[in-house]
Amino acid sequence: MAVATTIDLSQPMANILRQGTAEAHERAEHSQGAKWLARGELDKEEYVRFLMMLWHIYDAFERALEQHATHPVLAPTHNPGLFSRSASIAADISYLLDVPEASWQTHPLHAALMASPPPALTQYVSRIQELAAGPDPSRLLAHAYVRYLGDLSGGQFIRRRIVKAYGLDDGAGVSFYEFRPLGGSSSGATTTTMGELKKIKEWYRDGMNAGVGDNAELKAAILDEAQLAFDYNTALFDALNPPSTASSSSSDVEIDSPLHSPVESSPPTPPSTDLSHAPLLGAVKEQPKVLYEASQPPTEERLVSISSVIALVAALSLTHFVLVIGGFTGEKGYAKLEAFQQWLNGLVGA
Repeated sequence: MAVATTIDLSQPMANILRQGTAEAHERAEHSQGAKWLARGELDKEEYVRFLMMLWHIYDAFERALEQHATHPVLAPTHNPGLFSRSASIAADISYLLDVPEASWQTHPLHAALMASPPPALTQYVSRIQELAAGPDPSRLLAHAYVRYLGDLSGGQFIRRRIVKAYGLDDGAGVSFYEFRPLGGSSSGATTTTMGELKKIKEWYRDGMNAGVGDNAELKAAILDEAQLAFDYNTALFDALNPPSTASSSSSDVEIDSPLHSPVESSPPTPPSTDLSHAPLLGAVKEQPKVLYEASQPPTEERLVSISSVIALVAALSLTHFVLVIGGFTGEKGYAKLEAFQQWLNGLVGA
């Protein structure tokens, strides 16, 4: 896979990966399987099967990273206490199957997966093992980048959907998506704040940049491998079985990918929009300006419809909410959006 000639390899590694994997990321994002996962539509058994595939992938590259922990390219980002996911995935599988953690691999669902593994899984694991056994394991950084930073970004949105879809309100069954704060323990907390997740991503990007340095040839190789890693993940999504019940969700609704922009420094944000064309703010723009002069009071009473007043108040409230509170991004943003919608419905229905 050739590296795009438009990528400036003099940039830091993190910047190169963000720019160079954009198209591969978009392909993964639009996979039907990724959409089922992101909407929480997979049957519970199929979600567990997906976790089993992920376990084999994480187990392979986490063993490889541990094997090459002192390699100069990999050492700056090697932090198994913070990143390792395989044990968490195993715990989630055991909880969802309601079996002891030591026995989930003998469960019929896993036995069936191993009897006929999807080609995407076999190829993915084989590639990681090939890199681990080769003379230069530097490209393993690309696989860790795609998975770990995807878990820190879009994975946090997926966690919320999974909790709702499978009734995991007690927090059990989703430890795969949970990270300790950087430089400390979780102190019994079940979730890490978005600010703490941002610090982890920034730390990881700095580590990548330091490990790769200014070696343009190495940058091109890692970018090439990251594109390949995205393709492997897209193939995994394509290997998912469809939900047994039809979804009522619109296929046009945009959702966050499980591999959402791993080098972004903040949670997923909606596209930039010119708010002047929004229906509510449009109502404000259409209101004629009224010039009031004390020396010449108006001779005719001006009547204003209640719908115009409601539109004006709602528009100003929405503008203040977006500018001051920070909009509707991330897990907390969805809660804010739902609260705002309820408030607005109550206002209009009053």
